[in-house]
Amino acid sequence: MALSKNTSVEDFPRDFAWGAATAAYQIEGGWDMDGRGPSIWDAFCHSKGRVFEDHTGDVACNSYQLWDEDLKCIQQLGLTHYRLSFSWSRLLPDGTTRFINPQGVAYYNKVIDDLIANAVVPMVTLNHFDLPQALQDRGGWKSPEIADAFDSYAQFCFRTFGDRVKLWITLNEPYVCAKLGYESGLFAPGLKEPGTSVYLVGHNLLRAHARAWHSYNTHFRHLQGGKVSIALNSDWAEPLDPCCPEDVAAAQRCMDFNLGWFACPMFGTGDYPESMRSRIEAQNLKLGLTEGQRLPSFLRTSPIP
Repeated sequence: MALSKNTSVEDFPRDFAWGAATAAYQIEGGWDMDGRGPSIWDAFCHSKGRVFEDHTGDVACNSYQLWDEDLKCIQQLGLTHYRLSFSWSRLLPDGTTRFINPQGVAYYNKVIDDLIANAVVPMVTLNHFDLPQALQDRGGWKSPEIADAFDSYAQFCFRTFGDRVKLWITLNEPYVCAKLGYESGLFAPGLKEPGTSVYLVGHNLLRAHARAWHSYNTHFRHLQGGKVSIALNSDWAEPLDPCCPEDVAAAQRCMDFNLGWFACPMFGTGDYPESMRSRIEAQNLKLGLTEGQRLPSFLRTSPIP
């Protein structure tokens, strides 16, 4: 629908979803309270010089202790939906189900139950950048084993909260996680490995999403009736001159490297965009690297799970 300064709430469909979104590390605080394990953002922010004026999320908005106040804000806004993320290390301090933190489970149970009691639909993101530090110490998103760890965590969440949570996001903005975390180093874990780790990380993020999606589809969907997706972000490119083939190709190439990187394997061909693969493989030849060494292939190795 077209919006104008005269558009009112009454102009929207009755079932329109009015929502707000948060992320655990950005709002919760309580970074070392009640059994929570450290995340990569704790380690990153506690390292001097990484963040402006060495700020941390140790307290943040203190939502962990002030949830009841946040709930009042949600009520005042008249929201119908609320997207939150789980702190993986608050639920599973070492990132695995070998130890489940009951206080973390109790906290999220309260948040979910309070939302539902106030007619607010919870949408849960399983991981919003804050990988448990214990998993980072074993390679993090660069390790092929991370997909198994994420799938185990996701299944734990589906079993524990899926009777009430019907909208799930596996990963928030995998592009940002890969590029800023492993190429520019501006985000946790702060690695600067341009052109190498970034594509391996992206590959493992996709594998992790697929594993969790298939687990839900196989074991939980028929019982819980929920939906599972992923939150992709992207810049949008337009050709400087839409009549110039070179400009059109450049704009498409930009979209392939931004959105297509993650969208095409899931919603398109099952593999990465051809323009992305051909340019990376051409660069591999110049660097003396073997085919697929920087950008793995789903089609030539194994299915995306």
